[in-house]
Amino acid sequence: MSNRHLAVPAAAALTAALAVVVPAGAASAACHPDARDLLLTYQPVDHTVTDAQYHLARLTVDNRDPRCALAGGWALYFNSVRQPAAVLAGETGETARGRLAAQGLAVARADAAQSGDLYTLRPVDGFRAVAPGERRAVDIDIELWAVHKSDAPAGWTIAFGGGRPEWVPARSLLDPADPKQTTAFSGDNRPVESAATRYAGNTAPKTDLTLRQSLVPQPLSAAASGGTVAIGGGSAVSAPRSLRGEERYLRSALRDVAGGRGAPISLRVDPDLDVDRDGEADPEGYTLTAAGRGVRITGADRAGVLYGIQTLRQLVPASGYEAAARGRRPATVRVPRAEIADAPLFGYRGLHIDVGRHFETVATVKKFLDLMSFTKLNKLHFGLTNDEGWRLQIPGLPELTGYGSKREFDLREKAALHQGMGSANDLAPGDGIARKPRDETEANLGHRPAYQGFEQGTVNFVGKGSGFYTVREFEEILRYAAERHIEVVPELNFPAHARAAVQSMEHRHRRTHDSTYRLLDPDDTSRHVSVQYYNDNLVNPCLDSTYRFLDKVVSEVAEMYARAGVPFERLNLGGDEPPGPPEGWWSGSPACRRDPETAGRSGEELKRMFFTRWNGIAQKAAAKTAGWEDITDPTHSFRLKNFSPLPWQNVWGWGREDWAYRFANEGTPVILAHATNLYMDLAYNKDPDEPGYYWAAYVDEKSTFTYQPFDVYANAVEDRWGNPVTPNPSWTRLTPEGRGNILGLEAQLWGENGKTPELREYQAFPKLLGAAERAWNRDTPAPGEMEAAWQVFSNTLGQKTFPLLSFYRPVGLPGKGVNYRIPPPGARISGGTLSANVRNPGMAVEYSTDGRRWRRYGGPVRVGAYALTRTRAADGRTSRISPVGVPTWEDGTSYRAGALVTHRGELYRAIRPGTGQEPGVTRGHWSLLR
Repeated sequence: MSNRHLAVPAAAALTAALAVVVPAGAASAACHPDARDLLLTYQPVDHTVTDAQYHLARLTVDNRDPRCALAGGWALYFNSVRQPAAVLAGETGETARGRLAAQGLAVARADAAQSGDLYTLRPVDGFRAVAPGERRAVDIDIELWAVHKSDAPAGWTIAFGGGRPEWVPARSLLDPADPKQTTAFSGDNRPVESAATRYAGNTAPKTDLTLRQSLVPQPLSAAASGGTVAIGGGSAVSAPRSLRGEERYLRSALRDVAGGRGAPISLRVDPDLDVDRDGEADPEGYTLTAAGRGVRITGADRAGVLYGIQTLRQLVPASGYEAAARGRRPATVRVPRAEIADAPLFGYRGLHIDVGRHFETVATVKKFLDLMSFTKLNKLHFGLTNDEGWRLQIPGLPELTGYGSKREFDLREKAALHQGMGSANDLAPGDGIARKPRDETEANLGHRPAYQGFEQGTVNFVGKGSGFYTVREFEEILRYAAERHIEVVPELNFPAHARAAVQSMEHRHRRTHDSTYRLLDPDDTSRHVSVQYYNDNLVNPCLDSTYRFLDKVVSEVAEMYARAGVPFERLNLGGDEPPGPPEGWWSGSPACRRDPETAGRSGEELKRMFFTRWNGIAQKAAAKTAGWEDITDPTHSFRLKNFSPLPWQNVWGWGREDWAYRFANEGTPVILAHATNLYMDLAYNKDPDEPGYYWAAYVDEKSTFTYQPFDVYANAVEDRWGNPVTPNPSWTRLTPEGRGNILGLEAQLWGENGKTPELREYQAFPKLLGAAERAWNRDTPAPGEMEAAWQVFSNTLGQKTFPLLSFYRPVGLPGKGVNYRIPPPGARISGGTLSANVRNPGMAVEYSTDGRRWRRYGGPVRVGAYALTRTRAADGRTSRISPVGVPTWEDGTSYRAGALVTHRGELYRAIRPGTGQEPGVTRGHWSLLR
């Protein structure tokens, strides 16, 4: 190690003369600053101090209290997806601890269990008080890298003298123009997204769309015959008794958009419907005829009829939806006269929503269900349990929701799980944190969040860490889904990712001394740590109580399905990411050694025994099961009866690229869940303002649309760091027989960064539209044809789909509109002339030279040295601002009122003329533009 790693930060040395050295445990003799008068700013500053081990970050403490110094006797608490390097062992940890000690500080895990992502930063001997009005830069080493703002620590609180913690306002900054901040390590060759890179990448010309190209997903055939037919909420609908549910759905959908009478609509089922004319009936297929006499929808089954209705909803012009949304509902709307025939590629077309990490309300889940039906998806994989939360009421086990569904500031976890992922009980009280933001605007540091990218509120406790569904609410979700022909596949994740369940049953045992449902051996000395740093999240397979618990939970879930009148067809067993190497699993458990059935078994053998029993318990209630690829392994013979794996970890170069095809070729039915193309929670691109992870890849709607279900290696073009990838010739190819074992595909919406419904929608749309296209459309373009198909799809989104989503109203629910991602425009300036373009032709681009007056961009225009650009959607919402050529603020420079600058990665407009006032620090001189 070079000595630079142990150098005292210059900022700390410069403030030494202004501050007083305070003993570590001492409190200020005068007073403590008000927590709301502190501001914490986190910013990575140098990824070159090591290569992919840790990076140097800077935590700036602004003490804006006019009277009180931040002296001793305090503790700052926070969550961090990246571990502070000071908690690590070895030379890395020693270096990081030395850097902090030189500043009079120390960091450690905060909770009693030393499990998870909660940390505390405290003063130690040598800490110099932060005076009133002072800004103190604290240099801190953080593991790996942080090239997105959502990588930052979150959920900051401060406690004085061991008192109740209070919210401390915080923000995350990252300068996209600084390579040391944006280049993760020496192998990171991916450029940062900018106006220039977008301009180069927005290659789709605006084209006229056929009727077939106007629909998502595209039908097998669609031919317009000329003219239109008027329909409305009062249109006569004829349908047999078996289609009463579909008839009600149609009437409700039409009433939402038009109130008067129109042409009649007929619904019918033809079980022999052969859409593709291959001599066999097509399940879920339909035909739609719109003619002068009215509209006729024929389905191969009830689901097919509903999908015909969904296509009819897409035929309604966006202007009709807009008029209804603005309170001017027309009497009728006109749809094109046409003949449409359609049937799906896959029978399994799924969306996984994780509500364990962050909870979502019944209303949000219902909206997603209706959007799933609108895009012809039919399986909701419902992630109800995880380390961070148990989300379903189970009669007889009240601790699961009374304890395991709640996150609080509770270091000993006596009444709830500790806060995690920067959230507890959202902005509501009752979680042990005082004086949280009053609303999302205050959490967002005074700016109303638009949720078109990263928002500072997500580091200031916005996020539903607590919450659960009652039995009645879950049954309500089941019925709502069934009305839309969507099967709900609940996931009960075991044996790992089970901390909420494990600790809930420990809480039960402490309260009742009853071991009936206990999930761990209290004398187990095994050591293991999960990817998320949990050391106590693994259930024990050697306890009879483990299986009593699983049987109890599954039986109660089955009762919910029965009461809802919905078949319980499939249960997901979970099974992903068991912590640590197999030889460490339960190796120190006396219970495993005592039981003759388990004594002497390896960790891998115990895992297989567990899943065999878990699968048997599940299939007493549901005929089929599914689970993550971690449960089975194509290199071993262990398989489960009536079980389908979800291969997910296909990251190029990690060794599991071909697992899906190896399973399928051997005869195992497979659900594709490849992270490189189907994980919608991954960031759209390498723009620091794009929220999300990027561990597998960057995933946008092009990633989902261009996905090749039967030749995934065609997608192996580059890795997550922008380096070219060449498919390995040894990777197993899918055989014709194996193709028949691909049940379908599933898009994944994990919840770590999905802290609000708006962010969930932003992550899902338009990515989910590409996934729906590949799940439904039988005409998957060949790799050589995909770029042309993508350009058409870009036009479809911009001209047709986005305007519909702008004013979309979920059937049977209040509210309107979907917070889809509005793509920032591409732009460049040459010789003072601005040229701009947009990813999705049909969307409007605007520009400004002062950040106040915006004009519609119609072609190259003179602007001078710099300009701002943004995209405007049909509903008036705009994208993030995309600056072009805006200079960086320079200290000592004289700025006129209205001048634009960037500083620390943020964009500012000068409110008044001045020299030397730093943006983001000096009040009254600069306005933050977003």
